[in-house]
Amino acid sequence: MHSMFRSYWHTIPRYTPKARTGVRFAATAFILRTPPSSAPREVPTPLVFLSAKAWDASSSSGMTFLSSMLAEKGFTCAQSDLAIPESSRTDSKAMMEAYEAETTSMVRLTAIPFPPVIVARSSACLIAETYISSHPASGMVLINPPVSNAELVGTKLPTPLKEFDYEPNFPIAVITTPYDVGRLRESNRIFESENVDIIVVEDLDGGQVFNAVEGWLDKLGI
Repeated sequence: MHSMFRSYWHTIPRYTPKARTGVRFAATAFILRTPPSSAPREVPTPLVFLSAKAWDASSSSGMTFLSSMLAEKGFTCAQSDLAIPESSRTDSKAMMEAYEAETTSMVRLTAIPFPPVIVARSSACLIAETYISSHPASGMVLINPPVSNAELVGTKLPTPLKEFDYEPNFPIAVITTPYDVGRLRESNRIFESENVDIIVVEDLDGGQVFNAVEGWLDKLGI
């Protein structure tokens, strides 16, 4: 399907100086999609899609489709694939701080007027949760999130990372599969919050996720 939305590619260069080891460079790329004139409405609340393909390739799966389709529906969508310096990858806390800084820079650069809804998948859900722990958000969508931070140590995380302790006082949707929902209910603390909607889909890579996200946003009145 030919898309009529307006899109703008940007690259955000970042650097992190480190004592006695010189300067490390990274480049975070993002695309800003604005609603076309044919959109049924123009939604003031922006959507921010986060991935970190170099860290977890699965985190970017389906993000372009989601942001493209939701832009057609009237949402301003900022889709970002985050990159951080290699020097930040030896410690999990430093990794999350670096990804948070990249996300903050991207959100500021887009000059979005309202707190966004953050959308992330797989390991990038940790980036979303790190960001919302200290920044305002209108909501958060976690697609196939890890059961816990501890589960990722040794595979995606180099060192133990404290489990998140933010108060989920804003709308959260967790989109997962029948296979994973039981484990998440048992071990993921945000499932205890009344602000969390659990949406179970059979296929995480098809139109079911788009329908789930669109329906959830509509339910919230966004």
